[in-house]
Amino acid sequence: MKYQLGISAFYHDSAACLLRDGEIIAAAQEERFTRKKHDASFPAFSIKYCLDSAFVDLAEVDEVVFYDKPFLKFERILETFYSIAPKGLHAFVKHIPEWIKEKLFFKKLLKDNLTKLDRGGIQHLEISFSEHHLSHAAWAYFTSPFDKSAVLTIDGVGEWVTTSIFIGEANRLKVVKEQHFPHSLGLLYSSFTQFLGFKVNDGEYKMMGLAPYGDMNSENYIRFRKLIKQELVQIFDDGSIKLRLGYFKFLEGRRMILTKKWEELFGLKSRPADSKLLQVHCDFALAAQSVTEEIVLKLAREVKRLTGCDNLCLSGGVAYNCVSNGKLVEENLFSQIFIPPAVGDSGGAAGAALAAFYLSSSEGRVKKLFEKNRISFLGPSYSNSFIESYLKSESVIYKKYDNHGELCNKVAELLEGGAVIGWMQGGMEFGARALGARSIIASPKVENIQSIVNQKIKFRESFRPFAPVLLEEDLGKYFELSVPSPYMALVSKIKNEFRKGLPGDFMSRPIFEKSNFEKSSFPGITHVDFSSRIQTVDEETNPNFFNLLKAFKERTGSSMLINTSFNIKDEPIVCTPIDAFGCFVKTGMDYLVLNNFLVKKEHVKGSH
Repeated sequence: MKYQLGISAFYHDSAACLLRDGEIIAAAQEERFTRKKHDASFPAFSIKYCLDSAFVDLAEVDEVVFYDKPFLKFERILETFYSIAPKGLHAFVKHIPEWIKEKLFFKKLLKDNLTKLDRGGIQHLEISFSEHHLSHAAWAYFTSPFDKSAVLTIDGVGEWVTTSIFIGEANRLKVVKEQHFPHSLGLLYSSFTQFLGFKVNDGEYKMMGLAPYGDMNSENYIRFRKLIKQELVQIFDDGSIKLRLGYFKFLEGRRMILTKKWEELFGLKSRPADSKLLQVHCDFALAAQSVTEEIVLKLAREVKRLTGCDNLCLSGGVAYNCVSNGKLVEENLFSQIFIPPAVGDSGGAAGAALAAFYLSSSEGRVKKLFEKNRISFLGPSYSNSFIESYLKSESVIYKKYDNHGELCNKVAELLEGGAVIGWMQGGMEFGARALGARSIIASPKVENIQSIVNQKIKFRESFRPFAPVLLEEDLGKYFELSVPSPYMALVSKIKNEFRKGLPGDFMSRPIFEKSNFEKSSFPGITHVDFSSRIQTVDEETNPNFFNLLKAFKERTGSSMLINTSFNIKDEPIVCTPIDAFGCFVKTGMDYLVLNNFLVKKEHVKGSH
């Protein structure tokens, strides 16, 4: 047997993944164990979990693969500072000792951290490095169902590359075309994010959620979009871009943008974090999202032209933009599009290991890799005996269901009655989306459910929508989407027959009024533009969630539920039953399900 351990670390979303003979045994993000959102530290807990899952220690691991090439990244940093000198000199002098230690002596840094794990000898270990975008591409391609596919990876920056096009065939990935730093769609999107007062590498999805509140017919939207394309970024027909660097500050290693220049350009003040959102901010977000979609579609057309492939795999942080993904599906450029979970840096850990194994192997891919959800529920699971012992230790009154079907029937009844429920089942998801293992669920038909969950449970901005989850067989009945979406990676609109008419002055109303307005027969999952970020579920690969949705359908006639991640604002998704119980206690959730156990809020002492 051959074991490969993939690692991503020291930027954001550190993670580890363990392969055995090319099959993924386990994978997890470090933040889930440390409870620090986007934790960038060495993934010690994730590695220990992966080793424990395979019942091995480091002495039995053949190779450790890091998800990018630190020396090339250091080369970029040096060349960048040289190109802008003397600007950024203070930051350069401050960070150069740390960079030299981390980038030039990186093997030693990895070995030191692996030794600290005290999980077996490492003298024999081969340590190798995968290029950043190759890691993204390998994660998407080698977990896809395709024997041949184009692969498009887009993010902020790896070593030098910001966008890349590959062809994957059998066990090979070949680079066809690249865009290099500093010209980056990912960095441009993060710059828009920062200007609107959201955190870079965290708040991009908030800007994406804000964009539909913008008015495409407004003077502000038209002006912003025109200025972005005239002054900030030159967009070429092949999807490549050229940023006008005089407006950006990221070359100096600090903020993304030159705020005053942006304010002068757009005639709009940069929004302070957590300040009130105005219509002008929505119009700006819509303009930014619209330009992003234009670039992605141009890139996709170039991919088709260069490769001639019928299939496309997407990865890199920009592939988390599920609105753009949905537009790509609508374009119908490719017969099939595959977007795995964990498309950001966490997935790079798995991609690095997969690249190391398959690119050097003549063996075919392990079939289990590309079965739906075999690449999502890769994290820790907990036994009923563990959960029961914990609940008893907390003196919690609970009900245990020996039959999981009976539990699903009871939960369906509670959901129909308006309850909001924390739902924890089996192995934790790998990636940013909760897919039914660590989820908060509710009925989308309950009045004001979006406000209830946002304000009393998630403690987050009220404008943000919730995703629907439904049986795969019901997708065509409710949504315009024609392909399954098991990883919640696609946005589509609810069908006309379920929409409700909007008043003529709808777009001029305040944001909170728009978000609370009942826009469809399923108000809890319908965004302001009738769109939803969809998750589909089938029986074979997600049986526990399937049984719940089926039970809910039998009671209500519809299998659709709200599915949002089991966490509160600024915290990672829960990992353990202890995390889940802690989150349950301090929020307004009504019930908690842990495997086969049901807990009612009023039976918990000192709860919220």
